Amino acid sequence: MDGATVVFLLIGGAGALVLALSLLGGELLHFGHLELPDFFSIEAVAGFLGALGFAGAITNELVGGHTPETVAVAGAVGVLAALPTAYLAVRLSRAARNMHTDATPTRADLVGTTGVVVTPISATGYGEVRVRLGGQPIKLYAKADRPLPAGAEIFVIEAASETSVVVEPVHPLS
Repeated sequence: MDGATVVFLLIGGAGALVLALSLLGGELLHFGHLELPDFFSIEAVAGFLGALGFAGAITNELVGGHTPETVAVAGAVGVLAALPTAYLAVRLSRAARNMHTDATPTRADLVGTTGVVVTPISATGYGEVRVRLGGQPIKLYAKADRPLPAGAEIFVIEAASETSVVVEPVHPLS
């Protein structure tokens, strides 16, 4: 491995390191408050440097880059690989930043859910129920106007707080 290949590998490694730091550190590595186009984002620069370095190193080794001309060819191939990589890095990071997510569930979303009693509900106190909200099981304290045994299917009629609900049985008990 000659010196040019090592330089290309160092450039590629620097790009990979910048990308890892930007993913782990979020906005720690941004370019201040400058209004620069997306192709100057950290992701674009990291993708460009990584592809330039690694593609250049591979090409330099394949063409036997011992002369300035072959090193220049390796650099040109690196640039040709780096441009679409930087473009894709910008597009992917923009898609990740603008990804639609569901709203955070609130206690109002608990009303109308169904579930099951997991700890019996007494006539004067609380028990526990398990309901599904957004596909996730949630265990809540529950109160009812009559005692409900464990295993009874319930319907949430009121959300008293973020962690407690008022329920009634789905099937009336005899």
